[in-house]
Amino acid sequence: MLPSYYPSGHTRAFIRILMPSACFALICLTGSPTHAIDYAARDVGDWTVAASKDGQGCFLTRTYDRAGDTTLLLGLDADGANHLSVLNANWSIKPKDRLKLDFRLSNGGYAKHAAIGLRSDGKQGFVTSFEAKFPAYFARSNELHIARGDVPVERLNLAGSGAAVAELRRCVAAQRLEAKAAKARKPRGDDIPEDPFAPSAPRRSKK
Repeated sequence: MLPSYYPSGHTRAFIRILMPSACFALICLTGSPTHAIDYAARDVGDWTVAASKDGQGCFLTRTYDRAGDTTLLLGLDADGANHLSVLNANWSIKPKDRLKLDFRLSNGGYAKHAAIGLRSDGKQGFVTSFEAKFPAYFARSNELHIARGDVPVERLNLAGSGAAVAELRRCVAAQRLEAKAAKARKPRGDDIPEDPFAPSAPRRSKK
């Protein structure tokens, strides 16, 4: 039986938002740390889960032992947005190329879904974004097939993705808590009381 397909949804919005920073998903792994939590990268089976250096989310990655050493990266931001990148040293995709690719998971997929070309660490590939439920679909899948029309692009084994995505969510939850704590620590001004409406709130002295 042919798999059902999930709606692509926000293709136009994705292109508009992602074009200015097509390499976002990979830059976050190597950028300067600003608010990153103290989360040590850890292996979950064949996957590696790590916090992004900008403190805005976490990533899981896996590199496949095959021609071009295909690397898959799934990022999940604190606001719920996700980013999927796939790279290979043999591919000829150019940065900012606009692509339409078919993605098929074990129980469904996305037809003619928008993606943007990128280059990182000597590999070429693409980055794309999906609906909020995508990480759950990814976690329940045993494989990910990618095609460009009639041309197969990759067939990736997702074994162990369930445990990896669960750890990814724990990492993101820790990011959210840290962001909330950092916001609470941020001063509003020495002369502004924590609760200006409390009966005991200090009043501004009159000159």
